[in-house]
Amino acid sequence: MSFLNNTKIAVIGGGSWATALIKILCEQPHIQIRWWLRNAQDIAHIRKFHHNPSYLSDVYLSPKKVKVFEKTREAVKGADFVILAVPAAFVQESLHDLNESHLKGKRIVSAIKGMIPEENILVTDWVSEKFKVPLKDMAVIAGPCHAEEVALEKQSYLTIASTDAVCAEDFSKLMTCRFVTAHPLADLYGVEYAAVMKNIIALACGITHGLGNGDNFQAVMVSNAMQEIRQFVTALDPRERELSTSAYLGDLLVTAYSQFSRNRLFGNMIGRGYRVKAAQLEMKMIAEGYYATKSIYELNKTLHVELPITSSVYKILYEEISPSVVIEELKKVLT
Repeated sequence: MSFLNNTKIAVIGGGSWATALIKILCEQPHIQIRWWLRNAQDIAHIRKFHHNPSYLSDVYLSPKKVKVFEKTREAVKGADFVILAVPAAFVQESLHDLNESHLKGKRIVSAIKGMIPEENILVTDWVSEKFKVPLKDMAVIAGPCHAEEVALEKQSYLTIASTDAVCAEDFSKLMTCRFVTAHPLADLYGVEYAAVMKNIIALACGITHGLGNGDNFQAVMVSNAMQEIRQFVTALDPRERELSTSAYLGDLLVTAYSQFSRNRLFGNMIGRGYRVKAAQLEMKMIAEGYYATKSIYELNKTLHVELPITSSVYKILYEEISPSVVIEELKKVLT
């Protein structure tokens, strides 16, 4: 019998990406999904109508495969895999009622493209340290795959990165279906850091677009960003990696250019004159790039890598320097 049969998967998070991942998993014929959401009204609605009323509400959630829970520890009980799909800023709060015994023997998959704020560490590192989860039992989901297109069953590609080949291969099989192709990869840290940084770049692209710059300049930004990402990731985890693949470049491109990119949207609002709090309130969604900018900037104080785009975004968001002034200075160093 295939390991896919009767696999139990816990999903932590109630947003659009969590909902999209559940849609993908529901394509597997013999699995059980145990879903934790924060919002009690959403839980009641899903139990009755089998749709998430707040995100991707057109996606049908099979009651035969999907069970929703009010408590995180109930959701993870008996699970083979635990997928974390909440914004990085809310990971600690979402898992506050768990201890290492609740995650013992489980494989943890981060679908979060962000870092733990203030601590400035990757989600996988935080979970591994907090709950004593071996690194071989950790994986991350990456690649150019917007939740909105998953809901529409548009062809998408994912990369499942883990230091353990079996873990990456097993979860890749779970995430492969009619409209999604998933591939395993060994570069856990490279993929995770690149996913964090691409949100910052998308935010920068949004800012420049909001200021009136066009596609020509955005292409220059993205080209320079690849070098910025390469140098930073190599400084943290030196190894041979091909950044032109979909796990790295593909994820960057879709986040920088797509109409569905919340980081690009957030940046666009900043470029058009919104203050940070006003943009956050109007979006009603988390732009991971906002928190990631500070984490990467702080982390780089010990690495001293040249990060002109990241530094520019930091000046705009956290030092409140005029976007037009900062971007004009950035233009002088891009090539």
